[in-house]
Amino acid sequence: MGNGKSRSGQNVCSQFLPEEQAEMDRLFDALSSEKSSPNTSPRSFSLKALKSRIGEALPPEMVTRLYDGMRRVDLTGKAKGPSESVSQEQFTILMSHLLKGNSEEKSLVILKMISVTEGPVKAREVQKFTEDLVGSVVHVLNHRQELRGWTWKKAPGPSPRVQVLAAQLLSEMKLADGKKLLGPQWLDYDCDRAMIEDWVFRAHLVATFLSVIIHRGFLLHLALNLATLVPKRQVDQGQEFESILDVLSVIYVNSHLPREQRHHWHLLFSSELHGHSFAQLCGRIPHRGPCVLLLEDHDGHVFGGFASCSWEIKPQFQGDDRCFLFSISPSMAVHTCTGYNNHYMYLNHGQQTIPNGLGMGGQHNYFGLWIDVDFGRGHSKAKPTCTTYNSPQLSAQEDFRFEKLEVWAVGDASGQKLANSGKSILDANPDAQVLLELTGRSRHSQGLREIPDE
Repeated sequence: MGNGKSRSGQNVCSQFLPEEQAEMDRLFDALSSEKSSPNTSPRSFSLKALKSRIGEALPPEMVTRLYDGMRRVDLTGKAKGPSESVSQEQFTILMSHLLKGNSEEKSLVILKMISVTEGPVKAREVQKFTEDLVGSVVHVLNHRQELRGWTWKKAPGPSPRVQVLAAQLLSEMKLADGKKLLGPQWLDYDCDRAMIEDWVFRAHLVATFLSVIIHRGFLLHLALNLATLVPKRQVDQGQEFESILDVLSVIYVNSHLPREQRHHWHLLFSSELHGHSFAQLCGRIPHRGPCVLLLEDHDGHVFGGFASCSWEIKPQFQGDDRCFLFSISPSMAVHTCTGYNNHYMYLNHGQQTIPNGLGMGGQHNYFGLWIDVDFGRGHSKAKPTCTTYNSPQLSAQEDFRFEKLEVWAVGDASGQKLANSGKSILDANPDAQVLLELTGRSRHSQGLREIPDE
């Protein structure tokens, strides 16, 4: 492949198909027709022209980064600095690398978007670029009204959620010795092109976000499937509420789901809508396919788990190794299965000799995530980590209290009809089930029906 200097001097050809290249040519013609400076050559465009075209769709700092990345493309290998304006060749090469390129080509563009100088960049410069990138994705999706039902509240100053996701992405970068770039002590570390290339290859959201800001910033007609990035949010009619999740946290969790389950999230249970009742929870989530469960404890920690299979009320562990635990706040992380045991999921109610509640990972009375039958209480015990998921303590306190709990069915399973599942009418009407339990009457059919085929 050659080294960075030799490659930067090559006349890299466009990777676009003919119809895609035609769209790039039309876009360049539109940009170059906006003559905003007497120093701009006939077949080029200025920063002012680019801002005029996409200045509202993307934040100013990202527009400037894109422009600098374009004008720093060296077509001859002899340039001593960036050009005064962007030529058609520079424009095409940058767009081709960002939308069609491999990790090596994308890393070259990222370095040009970060720094005017050749060679390594400081980790703090990569951190600022990553924060700008994450913030630009939210900005452009909000501007284009493509949040697909999720919310984003713009507040003055840097967004904590942007910083948290940017920190998670940056944590995927590995140093030369294989260690991860963690903590403020590494912010002055030199990140060379090999590190950036490896980072782009493993932290796939970086390349995805670059593609999103180009596609939606310029309103390209090239194929972009946003459905697997931002799932459609569905809440039953008359049950609108403010979720614990915003669009960035949804994007992060959704990116770790099996691909066929990323396009659609359907609310099954919310403590805000359905009450602080474990019986209500048990009436709404079984046999509904894969689910994401999350809660916010009284200290503001947001965390949860992905159940890869339908929940069932039974005194045995269930699920498979696709399950995982995750945290959203104060930091973002996903914790996958270790293979140590198969204690992936547990949901039990109405038993006298074994624990009643919902759990994921660990063991009885020592779960990685536990929601007690006494709704509003739970624990996250991990000393030093959960045996099933290798997760640390997710909550602020080992034994925690909470008020907000949500469960979302993901993928096509969210459209399952209870009428086709062979369940009791009490399953379809949790209120009736709760009323029956409060009167002290038993459900004679409970435990007698066969579990429906998935």
